[in-house]
Amino acid sequence: MKARNFRYVRPASIQEAYRILAEGDGEAVALAGGQSLLATLNLRLSAPKLLVDISGLKELVGQSYGDGYVRLGAFTRHRQLLESDLVRKHVPLLARAATHIGHVAIRNRGTLGGSLAYADPAAELPACAVVLGATLEIGGPEGERVVRAENFFKGLFETDLRPGELILGVSFPIQQKDARIGFAELARRHGDFPLVGLTAIATMQGDRIGKARLVYFGPVDRARVAQSVSSAVEGLVLPLDTTVSFETEIEKDLAAEDTAGLRADTKLHLAAVLTRRVLNSLSGAAAP
Repeated sequence: MKARNFRYVRPASIQEAYRILAEGDGEAVALAGGQSLLATLNLRLSAPKLLVDISGLKELVGQSYGDGYVRLGAFTRHRQLLESDLVRKHVPLLARAATHIGHVAIRNRGTLGGSLAYADPAAELPACAVVLGATLEIGGPEGERVVRAENFFKGLFETDLRPGELILGVSFPIQQKDARIGFAELARRHGDFPLVGLTAIATMQGDRIGKARLVYFGPVDRARVAQSVSSAVEGLVLPLDTTVSFETEIEKDLAAEDTAGLRADTKLHLAAVLTRRVLNSLSGAAAP
C-alpha cells in the first residue's frame, strides 16, 4: 500500500513549526525520524494532510550534563544512545534498551522525541523514561512547560501533547551508585516489537531489594509504573526462591488481552518469567 496524498513543509524556526502545527487543526503531523510515522502512512493507519519536517531545528539537538541530570535533545537518534559516553556513564539503561530497538537502519533514523511522542505501548523508550523518572520539556504556541514522564502517557497512543506542541528535550536523573538496573524483553525475532518487555530500577541493600520501580511494555495500554509488582518485590532477597510468585500482582498491572497467535494467559506467564529474570539480574554489580 501507499500513503494518501499529503503536503510537506520544512519550517525554518521552532516558532514557525508551532504555528503550522497549531493551525493544522489536527491534520498536521510532525515528522522527525519517521520510523513509525511513515509505516503508518503507508499502511493508511494515519492520513494527515500535512507533514511538518522538524529535523532541521537546532532546538531539538544536543546533549548536556549538570545538576544530576543528563539532558538529551528530542532529536537524539537511537544510535546516539549507544554511542554517547555521557549516556553510557550516567544513564546506562538507555544504552541497554537501545540495542533492542528495531534494526540498524531504524536506529540510524529513529529519534528519542519521536518514540515518546508516538507513545507505542510496546516501545522501549517510553518505558525507560517512566522507570527512570525522566522529565519532558515541551514547547508550543503558549510557551514551554515541563511534564514528568509518568504523567505524559495518557492511554493507548495518547499523550499530554497539546495542539502545536513539540517535545524539545528530555532530562534523565543520573544513576545513583546504590541503584541497579534491569532490562529484558521477549520477541519472536530480534528487532520485532516485544511480546512482553520489562525494565526495572531498584536500590539494593546487599542482595535485598529496597525501593523498586518496574515498568512493563507490550501488553499494556501505556508506559506506567507497575505499582502492584513494584510494591510486592520490595524486601525480597535475591536470587529469588522458587516459591516466590508474582502472577496475581502482574495481572493487576498488565492489560493483557487475547490477540492473534497469543492468548492473554500466555502473555501473563511470559511476564512472570521475565520478572524473575530481570529481578535476579539486579543482584549483580551495577551496570557500567
